[in-house]
Amino acid sequence: MTDYLSSPLGKLEGAERLLSPVCKGATKKAGRFGFRGEIALKLAESTAGEKRPPEVKTDQVFMTTEGDKVTFYASYVDSIESLGLIADMLEPWLAADGKYFVWASNIDLLKKYEVAMKGATFYAFPLDEGTVYNELLDLLYLEKGDLKKASMEEKLDILTDTAKNYKGGLPKAGFEQVVAEMGPVKVYDNRPV
Repeated sequence: MTDYLSSPLGKLEGAERLLSPVCKGATKKAGRFGFRGEIALKLAESTAGEKRPPEVKTDQVFMTTEGDKVTFYASYVDSIESLGLIADMLEPWLAADGKYFVWASNIDLLKKYEVAMKGATFYAFPLDEGTVYNELLDLLYLEKGDLKKASMEEKLDILTDTAKNYKGGLPKAGFEQVVAEMGPVKVYDNRPV
């Protein structure tokens, strides 16, 4: 069994990439660690030890790891172009059978993609339901009421275990095609996180 510090999450924390954690650490399932918060995708240059906000980050992150692999990942980005940064960051820990979901504000509402990158498959969607959590519940056919009393650790376990059965079947596209088809970045004020 891996301990937290040697897990992918522990390594991301050591690299100062985990931000604003709502949940961080062991879930209710043995050997699984979870995170809910934000992740810095591109760190800002630091001068004289001064910490600056990241140049690029991903919000509304739901992530679980088992052993040395990321088994489940979901987040929101302003631009689908940031999918490249996510894939680069997670590359050492991606698994062919992992489930990785990204929602972006600049994907056409009528488009969805299945993108193979770094030996894994990422599912890319337009943000339609307002939050990644609501999108996940809709995508995985989960009822919000059924999860209402669950702790965040339990929610992460349920999302991870349910996502394992997600079949995808979305139109396959290369990362370059997805970027070429993206629209302008839309940032909503007071968007729920």
